[in-house]
Amino acid sequence: MPELPEVETVCRGLAPLLLGRRFTGAIIRNPSLRWPVPANLDSLIAGRRAEQLSRRGKYLILKLDEGNLIIHLGMSGSLRLVRSGGTPARHDHIDLLLNNGMCLRYRDPRRFGAVLWCDLPASHPLLSQLGIEPLDTDFNGSWLYAASRGHRTPIKSWLMDSHRVVGVGNIYANEALFHAGIHPLTQAAKLTRPRCERLAGAIRDTLNRAIEAGGSTLRDFVDSQGEPGYFQQTYYVYGRAGEPCRACGDTIRLSRLNNRATYFCRNCQKK
Repeated sequence: MPELPEVETVCRGLAPLLLGRRFTGAIIRNPSLRWPVPANLDSLIAGRRAEQLSRRGKYLILKLDEGNLIIHLGMSGSLRLVRSGGTPARHDHIDLLLNNGMCLRYRDPRRFGAVLWCDLPASHPLLSQLGIEPLDTDFNGSWLYAASRGHRTPIKSWLMDSHRVVGVGNIYANEALFHAGIHPLTQAAKLTRPRCERLAGAIRDTLNRAIEAGGSTLRDFVDSQGEPGYFQQTYYVYGRAGEPCRACGDTIRLSRLNNRATYFCRNCQKK
């Protein structure tokens, strides 16, 4: 599933190509995504100018001069700018047509994503209960320490709860915890202030490095230009069970936590 770095990569790639352009309409080939695509999407966006493209958690928000589109890439979706009129592929479900002969094409083989219309994104049910953005300045060791008090949940699960922190999915939770030297099963409430400082810094650093690398390519992810990400080439623990730790040489372990693959080095990461 595209996580925060992948969605941010798409956002940064598309924004300079979209902003200021006007939409002329939409072509809906399959409205049956995770939630139905608005049947009147064509008339909703026709004549509207793209003013801002931003990210909230794993959601893209395209602000028009009137109204907004909320776009989620689901498990395997992509959003690319292509020339209008070309033959669509099997899973190219939606084209958002632009006035320069291009279109914003939404592809989703599993149809687990979404293209929705709303007036106020901040109050939309999908966005209103989301937690803090880990790349915001307010996300730091002090916030992490205060927010985690009283929670006996394993820190990896705690970080992946989008009501607390958004966008730290399984890949990046594994990697950040390794770089912070924290075992993924450590209870959130047991983290000291210094360890919270290290973890907050590791999360920001891991996410920023992933964005610079264009995200990670697992299965179908490509960026707005159809290019894969390369961050997976630098993983320290994720997907490396049975391989030697890049830091100490011990064997990377694999366990299951809430049905998610959890990778760690028992020598480098302490409870």
